[in-house]
Amino acid sequence: MPVLTQMPAIQFPAAELREIGASWDPAQQALAKGDGERLGKLCDRLVGEALAKFLGDVLIHTPNARKLLPESPDCVEIGPARVIGGIRPQNFDVAYRPDGVRFAFDSKTLNNRKSVAKNYQNMINDLASEAATVHTRFPAAVVAFMIAVPEACLGTHQAALEAALRRLAERTHPGDEPHRAEAISLVVWDPQTAAVLEDRTETEALRPGNFSALIEAAYTRRYAGMPPHVK
Repeated sequence: MPVLTQMPAIQFPAAELREIGASWDPAQQALAKGDGERLGKLCDRLVGEALAKFLGDVLIHTPNARKLLPESPDCVEIGPARVIGGIRPQNFDVAYRPDGVRFAFDSKTLNNRKSVAKNYQNMINDLASEAATVHTRFPAAVVAFMIAVPEACLGTHQAALEAALRRLAERTHPGDEPHRAEAISLVVWDPQTAAVLEDRTETEALRPGNFSALIEAAYTRRYAGMPPHVK
């Protein structure tokens, strides 16, 4: 039986960020759509790999989006994992489902200045709905989100975005509001330097460096010492 360990911090490889940021258009303050999708998949992979380490080096599988159960009973799934929640079916980018949903994660990217201004409020609504559909059926599940935005795209919307994310974050007890998430990270990055700007996220709890610790703490409180884990 696997033993829970420390969840590694999420560290973005500069080489991969540099490749993704190569399509950045400073004049339009926009990243190519395909590279925005690549960034989302990078977030998924990094979170899934860190989660698998934390859970005791369990296997990683690519889920079949048409199946409701994982390929093996104790694995981390990276890819579109189908969750039948209390509100609607929803695909999540990373999942852990040994006996029902214990962990569900989605990444979001806002990749140009116009998109942030136009879409960030709709994204907040999506996050709340996704958290609620999991928690209304699996109240003890750990739900986490990561939002990646180029620094130049934030403009005057950063304060409002962070305030909205704070209201959705830090769900500490299974009886808390179902639309909130246990962990949310706002990844502010510079496509031209391939750097994640940790201190540019003003709310400490939303910084990428704290993301793994929040997930580890929430999961440990709820599941440590319970199968398939041992003390």
